[in-house]
Amino acid sequence: MKNFIILIILSIFSQFVFAQTESYKYWIQFNNKDGNPFSLKNPSAYLSQKAIDRRNKQNILISSSDLPVNPSYVSEIKAMGMTIINQSKWFNAILVSSPDSNKINSIRLLTYVKNVKIIEESKSEKVPSKFESESGTMAVSSEKSGRSPASNVLDYGFSWSQANQIGADCMHNLGYMGQGMTIAVLDAGFLDANILPAFDSLRSNHQILGTRDFVTGDTMVYEDYPHGMNVLSCMGGNLPGQLVGTAPKAEYWLLRTENAAAESISEEINWLIGAEFADSVGADIINSSLGYNYFDNSLDNHSYSDMNGKTTIVTKAADWAADKGILVVCSAGNSAGFPWYKITAPGDADSILTVGAVDSTGYIGNFSSRGPTFDGRIKPNTVARGVQAVVAVNGGGISMENGTSFSSPITAGAVACLWQANPTATNMQIIYAIEQSSSQFNNPDTIKGFGIPNFCTANNILTGIVKHELTNDKLNVFPNPFMDNFAVTFYSDKKQTVFVQLFDAAGREIFNLQKNVSAGSCNILFGNEAKTLSKGLYLLQLATPEKSYYKKLIKK
Repeated sequence: MKNFIILIILSIFSQFVFAQTESYKYWIQFNNKDGNPFSLKNPSAYLSQKAIDRRNKQNILISSSDLPVNPSYVSEIKAMGMTIINQSKWFNAILVSSPDSNKINSIRLLTYVKNVKIIEESKSEKVPSKFESESGTMAVSSEKSGRSPASNVLDYGFSWSQANQIGADCMHNLGYMGQGMTIAVLDAGFLDANILPAFDSLRSNHQILGTRDFVTGDTMVYEDYPHGMNVLSCMGGNLPGQLVGTAPKAEYWLLRTENAAAESISEEINWLIGAEFADSVGADIINSSLGYNYFDNSLDNHSYSDMNGKTTIVTKAADWAADKGILVVCSAGNSAGFPWYKITAPGDADSILTVGAVDSTGYIGNFSSRGPTFDGRIKPNTVARGVQAVVAVNGGGISMENGTSFSSPITAGAVACLWQANPTATNMQIIYAIEQSSSQFNNPDTIKGFGIPNFCTANNILTGIVKHELTNDKLNVFPNPFMDNFAVTFYSDKKQTVFVQLFDAAGREIFNLQKNVSAGSCNILFGNEAKTLSKGLYLLQLATPEKSYYKKLIKK
């Protein structure tokens, strides 16, 4: 009894000491990777063969950004009393913690330290608004007929309409179900995905390649929030007659980067580390049904001006992943019903596929975040089912849920099928073919972007991708009519110089410019030039060394 009382006293004392010892987190960026023992000549020391193959397939060179952080820098900072939490090779940075805030002053003085930022951790225990706004849950009645047409090779049940809406069922009927493709799912937890019947086939066929928890630093993701499990079911779920995901035969990495109980800038760092891990293990696709704008520490809040494709940590991370040949699919956000209204990061990244939400008739969800980006680019890129989408839920059944969280994975699974069918295509060629196949490619807007894609049409486009040239139907002006600014979007089949001229209705040249572009989807924004124009009709000419293309514009 005496020993028991002593244990209680020690327990209370240790809790008191823990409560009084607050640990601070710091994001430390380095100036260089000098003296790094890792070499560009031996990438297998830090990249899997699948990651190397992805780069080789898309002619992406191994670069210094692929090299890990210099281990000697990490060791020295650790020896100064810091606990190393995570390391980022793309940002050349580490995330550390220490209960002694004075030690960071010595670290700031190190010659190889570029910058130090304190990371404020939330002390709240609330579910973030990105999940709260996914309201409208309703059970699927077992009395309702959910049978998909008998001509389909899969029995989708109630999920047929969301697969059919984007032509995913057509890809499945052609035999493309994601075989050989790897999807990394970055989310808030995958509660019970290891026991729910919707994922029986993933488990029995060893399609879940592994798990990582970048919030707690372990591999346990099945006891956390269910959001990632719901998301996973849209791609890899397989309950014949009820729910079949859009990539039921793909392989998956389940990566927890989000702490559902709070909102902190450290979650953007977790996302970055998760994306780097996905790259290193050779993931082809990242699905991220997460978005960032407001945090529990208001000093970290983003503004709409930050949605410019180059400011937030998570947006930079998404573009880094794209630079490594990964195709990143992310939700546009659920902010249209809130004052923020616009897309959230990383949805503003310029080299990823950002997806909004529509219902079964193609009508936009009233919660689906709107574009454009702050710098005037078209976002979302496309839309898919996110209003009453059929997903797996805890307890073993299915439900109809609202949120761009579900339109994103429904699309990501179809991306896996499309890329499987066209393995020599680059990530950007895949994205552009998806945009070309979409319902309003010739008249994109700030609500649905290029519209609802048809993945079988995209497959047909990619069949002749080596013959792509810039044509009038691939040259777009957005918005049109315009008021203060407009953007010109087009596809270039190669690296070249293009010349742009604008003429008024009388044929007088108003302005001109030339721009060097790379192969792929290109954007040119006209801001100050457009503001000074008078109302009326204009003609835009875009010329390559071989040919000229034209579009009529109207200023309101």
